[in-house]
Amino acid sequence: MNLSSTIKSIQDIMRKDDGVDGDAQRIGQLTWMLFLKIFDQREEEWEDDAKDRGETYRSPLPEACRWRNWAKYKDGKPQIAPNELIDYVNGTVFPGLKDMNIEGAENNAHIAKAKVVREVFVDSNNYMKSGTLMLGVIEKLDEAINFHDFTTRQHLGDIYEQILNDLRSAGNAGEFYTPRAITQFMVQRVNPQLGETVLDPACGTGGFLAAAIAHLSGQLTDKSSPEQKKSIEASIRGFEKKQLPHLLCTTNMLLHGIDVPSQIEHRNTLAKAWNEWSNNDKVDCLVTNPPFGGMEQGSVGSDYPADVRTRETADMFLILIVRKLLKDGGRCAVVLPDGTLFGEGVKNKIKENLLKECNLHTIIRLPNGVFNPYTSIKSNLLFFTKGKPTETIWFYEHPYPEGYKSYSKTKPIQLKEFEQEKAWWGKEEDDFADRQESEIAWKVDFKSIKEAAEAKAKPYWDKAEKLKNEASDTLRQRKYLTDTLVGRRSSDDLKQLLTVQLKDLESDLKNETGSQEYTLVLINALEEAIKQGSNQKIIESMESAADDLKKSAEKLQSQARDEQAAGDRIYWPIYNLDIKNPNAPEAESHDPDELLIKYKQLLADIEETQNLLKDELAAALAHHFEEEEQA
Repeated sequence: MNLSSTIKSIQDIMRKDDGVDGDAQRIGQLTWMLFLKIFDQREEEWEDDAKDRGETYRSPLPEACRWRNWAKYKDGKPQIAPNELIDYVNGTVFPGLKDMNIEGAENNAHIAKAKVVREVFVDSNNYMKSGTLMLGVIEKLDEAINFHDFTTRQHLGDIYEQILNDLRSAGNAGEFYTPRAITQFMVQRVNPQLGETVLDPACGTGGFLAAAIAHLSGQLTDKSSPEQKKSIEASIRGFEKKQLPHLLCTTNMLLHGIDVPSQIEHRNTLAKAWNEWSNNDKVDCLVTNPPFGGMEQGSVGSDYPADVRTRETADMFLILIVRKLLKDGGRCAVVLPDGTLFGEGVKNKIKENLLKECNLHTIIRLPNGVFNPYTSIKSNLLFFTKGKPTETIWFYEHPYPEGYKSYSKTKPIQLKEFEQEKAWWGKEEDDFADRQESEIAWKVDFKSIKEAAEAKAKPYWDKAEKLKNEASDTLRQRKYLTDTLVGRRSSDDLKQLLTVQLKDLESDLKNETGSQEYTLVLINALEEAIKQGSNQKIIESMESAADDLKKSAEKLQSQARDEQAAGDRIYWPIYNLDIKNPNAPEAESHDPDELLIKYKQLLADIEETQNLLKDELAAALAHHFEEEEQA
């Protein structure tokens, strides 16, 4: 039986168990069992390595919890009877693995392995209730996975890919799976080198990290030092919020030769306080497909800078990548939905940050269906390098293979489809000088667009700033008048006090202290109040002047907002990166909404033409009659 059939038969066994409900629980159950089985197989390799060094290997797991001591068949028989197995798993295996001492894991590889296992099992559950059925699963796993069989070892990636494919269609769990073709292409384009750090801050099941390990391993040669080989393990970092994908990712790392995947952390990346991120957290390369469409809850993200504060997960990841996670010169590839490209408001501020601090050199526009069946939202692959602002953005519209109208689970996107992008790509070192525009590739001179928009918006912004300053001065004048009355309303000396204050202002005016216009407004207000005679009339005059200043300030503030908005309407649209292909032949659309828009535009064009003709006719007639009168 091949490995794919083994997984299917295991799931069939689990379907018979009353305790396992639905695909997600079946996959969770299978994954922790698969993890322990694979960990046990890796321990056999570590034992052999220790023996070669003349040492004795010591397992980080309690002996009673090791796969070989409770699950593995011996002499063709189970070690624990079916009627005792579930109680043993629930009463011994799970408590033993969850309660392991992990103190000192940072400096001790042995304890670090225990920490990895404990983190995997902290939130895992045994759903099975039948010991007989669990033994059936154990038997299948022992038959299917044998690291000593080179052929089996070579195909373990396939068995894991089968699990991830099943996960893809298991309800919402599909969000953690990115097609292998996408992960490999993105990693290849970012091109991490030995010694560089690679991070996926939303690592899911570890597809990007597995691709990065394969890419880095491909750079090793027979002459590579043991340190270089070991450096790959230290280079890989990942964060995952949810338990099941974290377990899947940890298992994936074990399968890919990472002995201690302790840098795959089970935590919410976005929940870390903004100011807790340090330079030590920054990496050379980052590849990720962050969850989009979701919203963070509670106080998560509440300490992000005010101008980029949001709860939308994809936006939060993007600003975090740009501002906190990438080193200068660091390279990133990220999957983002169309909504990020055309979104306004805080999305524009985030894109402004991106294009100011990074060179967004390439956007690959993916067709519909790449992430089916999880989502049909159109997505894009963004490639950028931290350290200098964006000048030119290249777009590439990835076409369907011939005969395809969409992708599906049975017809997924293939790595070979990206050969055309690879041939077109070029080198960032020479600003991609060899790239050519075509029916599916085009570029945008963002630097020129930005400079033109800023020049056009600047007069409005300058006027807005001037009006805001005038409004601020006016409110200060109002405060001066209202403060003047504080504690003096009932004073018999109010008039004399105002007279003294007036002389001080006149002295300031004479000595040219401060703004003369500003001071004259206050002088006029005090002079008018002093003329009134009685305290009550003086107070009424001062209050009236203060109210007039308040109204004037409000009018200035309104005008400032209008001017600011006029400039913003010119500037912010440049951050709409949902730029359609100008080189593609226009496809005929039968969408009713699009047809209605085109119809309305046609009517508007006709009306405009009619009005122009009317104006020209009226001008011609007026000229004709004028000539007749002169004759």
